[in-house]
This record gives sequence, C-alpha cells and structure tokens, in this order.
Amino acid sequence: MWNQVYNPFDNTTLSTIAAAIPVVTLLILIASGKVKAHVAAIIALVLANLVAILLFTMPANLAVRASLLGIVSGFFPIGWIVLNVIFMYQLTVTAGRFETLKRAVGGVTADRRLQLLLIAFSFGAFFEGASGFGTPVAITGSILIGLGFSPLAASGLSLIANTAPVAYGALGTPIQGLASVTGLDPYILGAMVGRQLPIFSLIVPFWVVWAFAGFKGMKEVWPAILVTGLSFAIPQFLISNYINPWIVDIGSSLISMGCLILFLKVWQPKKLWLSPALRGNDESASTMAPARLVDPAPLAPGELLTALLPWIILCIILLIWGTDWFKAAVNPIFTWSYPVPELHNMINKVAPVVPTPTKESAIFSFTYVSFTGSGMLLAAIIAGFIMGLSPGKIVSEYARTIKLCAYSLITISAMLAIGTLTRLSGVDATLGLAFAATGVLYPFFGTLLGWLGVALTGSDTASNILFGNLQKITSQQLGLSPVLMAAANSSGGVMGKMIDAQSIVVASTATNWFGHEGTILRFVFKHSIALACLVGLFVMLQAYVYPFTAMVLK
Repeated sequence: MWNQVYNPFDNTTLSTIAAAIPVVTLLILIASGKVKAHVAAIIALVLANLVAILLFTMPANLAVRASLLGIVSGFFPIGWIVLNVIFMYQLTVTAGRFETLKRAVGGVTADRRLQLLLIAFSFGAFFEGASGFGTPVAITGSILIGLGFSPLAASGLSLIANTAPVAYGALGTPIQGLASVTGLDPYILGAMVGRQLPIFSLIVPFWVVWAFAGFKGMKEVWPAILVTGLSFAIPQFLISNYINPWIVDIGSSLISMGCLILFLKVWQPKKLWLSPALRGNDESASTMAPARLVDPAPLAPGELLTALLPWIILCIILLIWGTDWFKAAVNPIFTWSYPVPELHNMINKVAPVVPTPTKESAIFSFTYVSFTGSGMLLAAIIAGFIMGLSPGKIVSEYARTIKLCAYSLITISAMLAIGTLTRLSGVDATLGLAFAATGVLYPFFGTLLGWLGVALTGSDTASNILFGNLQKITSQQLGLSPVLMAAANSSGGVMGKMIDAQSIVVASTATNWFGHEGTILRFVFKHSIALACLVGLFVMLQAYVYPFTAMVLK
C-alpha cells in the first residue's frame, strides 16, 4: 500500500512546479507546431512517469500499471467514439448523402454564421447531451468541414461552441459524478449549475460568431444569435431547476434548433456571409480549400429525409444507449471488469484531499455493448445498408477509417494515460491544493480548478470526480457554500473542454487536418482562458455580492 504524497519538497511552490511539468510540456510541444501530437503525448507520458516516480515517490510498478490502464481507457471509450463517428461520416460521403445534407442545411440558410449557430452550437449540444465524451466535436467538425468551412474554423469553432452544454453532458453524467464524490444531492447540484451556466449559454453563441466573422459580422446577425442563445439558456435553467439534470442538454438543444429554424423562415440577414474561412486569419486562408457554396435550392421532402436519415438513426440509438435502463439491461451480461493486479486498491488518497485515507480503485470495465462508440458503430452499419452500400464496401470503409484515425487514437490513448497516472500518483491533487490556498479569492480560483481539471483529463465528469470533494472540503473551511463551489467546479470545467488535448485531437481528426493540433490550440486557448475567468468572476459575485448571493442553493 502506497500513500500519495502531495508536497514532496516540503515547499508548496516547488511541488506545484514539479506537478505541472508534464501538462505544461505537453501544451508547449503541441502549441509549437513543430512536434506531432502523438509524439508530444508520448514525450509527456514519459515525463509524467519520471515525475511520479522520482519526485512524488510513486513505486515504478504502480506508475507503469497506471499508464497501461490509461492507454486502454483512452481507446475505450473515447477513441472508440472517435473511430466510429468518423466511420459514419465516411459512409455518408461515400453514399453521396452528405452532399444532400449540405443542400438541406443550405435550405435553412446559406449564411455561414447561421450555419455555425445551427450546427456547432445547437446540434452539437444535442450530441453532448446524448453521449458526450468527444462526440459533438467529432460530428459537428466533420459536418462543418463537409460544408466547406476552413479546417481551422471547423475545428476551433466546434470546440468553442461545445462549452455551455458540457456540464450536463451524456445524460447528466458529470452531475452524477460530482454527487458521488461530494455526497450532495445531484438535483441540487444540477440546479446550482443551472444558475451559473445559462448566462454563458447566452454569451457563447455571440462569442462563436464573433470569433468567426468579427464584431461587425456578428452584429449583422444578432437577432438570430439572441434567439439561439435565449432558446437554449431559458430551458437550461428551467429544466435543471424544475425537472432534473439528466435531460437538460437534449431538451434545450431541441428547443434551440427548433426556434432558430422557425425564426430563419421569417428573418434572414441583409447580406449573406458566404466565406467559410475565419475572418482575417491568414493561416486559415492559406490552408483552406476554395469555398464550396451550398446549393440553396429547396429539397423535396423525400430528399430531406434521405439526407437526415443516417443522423436520425444515430440520434435514436444514442438516446437508447445513454439511458440507465439500457445500461442496466446489458451491462450485467456484456461486461468484463478487470481489477488491475498490484494497482487496484494499492494506493491511498490521504488528507487534506480527503478526510480519511481512501483507496484508489483501478478497474478497467469493458462494457463493450453499452459503450457509446458501440452504439455509433451499430448506427453506422444500419445506415450503411439503408444507404445501399454492400457489406464489402462497408468493411473496406471501416479499414480506411482505422488507417485515417491511427495516429489520433495513439494520441488519445497517451493523453488518457497521462490523466490516469496523474490522478493515481496524486500529482493532480498537488495542483488542486495550490488553487485551494487562495483564501478569499477561492471562488474565482476554485472555478479555475475545474477548468484545470477538464484541461488535464478531457472530461468534466473526470474533473468533478477528481476535485469535487476537495472543493467541498475547502469551501467548508472558508465558510463558503459547498453546493456553490462544487457546482463551480463543473461550470468552470466546461471552458477547459476546448483546450484539452483529447478534444483537439478529436477535432483535427474529424476535419482531416492532421498535424495542425498546435494551430488549433493556439486559436482556442485565449477564448478558453477568457471564458473561464468570466465564469470565475460570476461565481465570485454569487459568493459575496447581493443579489447574486440569493441565487446560491443550500
């Protein structure tokens, strides 16, 4: 049995710097653009092992086993999702259905700014609510690149748009994870998050269009942006506070899509924005293909159904796959649980992270049927047959997709290995404790702790499990509301989603823009920091300033 060590140098500053070495190295290597993402991830993983073993005294055999567990966990479920959603996209392209989908979107509007709202924000939020874990960026990125958006626009803007829905992703899994480690009521936590994020659900659509088209371009379509934001934010508050936290994203996204489509039937901008490139971005312009304008001719009802059918099938199956009753039905039969020998329950998490020593579990649960990626694979196969593709063609397309995604899958697995190792070694807790030592400013920095957790792990659920209890303990010590700060961990975390290395790799894979992960990271990083700080300031108001304090639940 090994007890985690959080301050190996008996100096908080030095220990925090040591803990930050792997993730800082990873971000610098990726942002430099001189090192391929999979190579950067492998280098960072080696560094993470050296830091854990040599500086944080983790036994070498535990560190190696933790890394191997992370590598496998990286492919299942996240890599499995990416592989199969790209497979679905490739099948629709091969069958010619994607061209029809582009015409369908063009039938709503040919304006690129409004296409971005409909697909990256509203449609992406639906997939975040249905499955999460990289699905929305993979799907919206592939659709946007198919519509002719430049690679940087398709990648970066999909990442920025996939923020406000993340706290309720995968049918409320982040909220459930937060409740499991804090002991707080998930309905209260979900309601508190619903008193923080709606304002940002209103801001993010404006932010995305501004990032794409500039302030003037955003101002020209502000009525549509306002409709999109309000029709998402208001249901997000109402569903989270008066129904439950499980269906927030699905309900809000469907309402938002419906309202935007209906609004565009009676309103269109005076000038159509037809360029798919980021405004004023020379790097994007130099790498993009010539603009492919969408045919605005309306589709017949049969053609529209043909275009949407593969995605309708995917939505239906993902909704079934995400329900508790489906998982309860298949998991007892189709699950292989493997407690990693000489790692499972061999590590103690200790004070001040937890009140009493707590064993860290290390179980690989191979729930191969209920994995979201398995549902996507089934949907893709069904759609392939419905689209008239032969079994041989479907198999050959899958082989081509594996080859296409190979380096991305290596990168994702290495990223998860880093996240698993830092969690089991206590390195992430060292970073968390540094944030927890900020006193009266803790509401701000505690929110940024959630941001850091998602940036490290790639998952709001993982960040909540990682830092949720620390948020509760620290807030109680400082006389703050545990509900407020636990919720702030999740709300702040959503802004870290756009810079976590896994999401960036998913985006580059979906847009077939391999080797440009550094460009994507440099583009989204400033947006991530700015939005995370805004969330932190809003939580500060809720902690100390009336009438915002009246919003805080007990």
